[in-house]
Amino acid sequence: MNKQCSLLLIFLFITISITTFASVEKTESSTAKLDDTLVIAFGSCAREREPQPIWANIAKHNPDVFLFIGDNQYADVYMLDGELVKQPVTNPSRFQEAYQALSSIPEFKHFRKQVPLFMGTWDDHDYGANDGGKEYPLKAESQQAFLDFFEFPKDSKLRTQEGVYHAKTIKDGDKTVQLIMLDTRYHRDPIVKNPNGRPKGKGPYIANNNKTHSMLGKQQWAWLENELKKPADVRIISSSIQVVAYEHSWESWGTMPHQRQALYSLIAKTQANGVIFLSGDRHLMEISKDSGQKGSVVPYDMWDFTSSGINEKYNPVNEFNTFRQGKVVRDTNYGVVEVKWDNTNIYNSEIVLSAHGREGRLLEQQVILLKNLQIKPLQ
Repeated sequence: MNKQCSLLLIFLFITISITTFASVEKTESSTAKLDDTLVIAFGSCAREREPQPIWANIAKHNPDVFLFIGDNQYADVYMLDGELVKQPVTNPSRFQEAYQALSSIPEFKHFRKQVPLFMGTWDDHDYGANDGGKEYPLKAESQQAFLDFFEFPKDSKLRTQEGVYHAKTIKDGDKTVQLIMLDTRYHRDPIVKNPNGRPKGKGPYIANNNKTHSMLGKQQWAWLENELKKPADVRIISSSIQVVAYEHSWESWGTMPHQRQALYSLIAKTQANGVIFLSGDRHLMEISKDSGQKGSVVPYDMWDFTSSGINEKYNPVNEFNTFRQGKVVRDTNYGVVEVKWDNTNIYNSEIVLSAHGREGRLLEQQVILLKNLQIKPLQ
């Protein structure tokens, strides 16, 4: 072989090697990114009579999961004798009508086909009655319409269960994320209105200190305890109403302080690490953290990410919240939770809470280390 051929072969070898290395490096980088971050998007309060262009922005995050956590439609706002009214649903066909209107929105229809896992729970308006609880007479009919919309099989146990609470555990590589959907409507005992009327700048409710009254009902509490005993690295608990914030005096777990503390205590009792709460209902976005600053006994910092208003109109918010971290915004918004795994030390994994508004604009962001969501602090 002459010198010219030898040089040519060496050149080709080096060229192929560099190209192969670059290709492998790119593939490994792409695979690592997919394996190392789980993306969960969520939202609530979607008026089905109004446009919902925000779904196109949510889709750009390519979420692995979407959680629709209440007021997914407004069944209790409907036409009656030619007039638009807001009152409890009395005809079960209204539930199907509202869900069908939502399903027909082009941006929503496209998004739902894209997202791999689509889960939800309900709040009062899709349940059928504003601020309604267990007293609502059409709750069983409402439940079947809910299950149809979320495409539960006809033989699903939720078809005979009282209430829409359910859970799913997903594997992200060798990591585990538990998704728990609470039902704060079907079994909820009455909340208490302020006998002195609604104070300026606050909601109409005061604390119900009747220890026999329940937010979830006996069966759901037992189910939740069993779920929290299951192994998981991160647990996303969706509650249609806020868990942490309550000073606004609207609906929240704070309307039943003993039940709010019972929830914290159950997390401690079951040694359930890695809990983050997601909530809706309030027609605003805010992130709250309970470190025990108002006297509650917490197993570790209790974070509550509230995203409410798929098609909300802008309004200023002048509402006090001791627990708030960062800004509060009343405008169209949605939430994204990114679980960024650290493959060297799982406890260094980050849970990034990002609130987004119109055109995907970042409204607020908080970063939580998984090691700070542990019953026993890590040394």
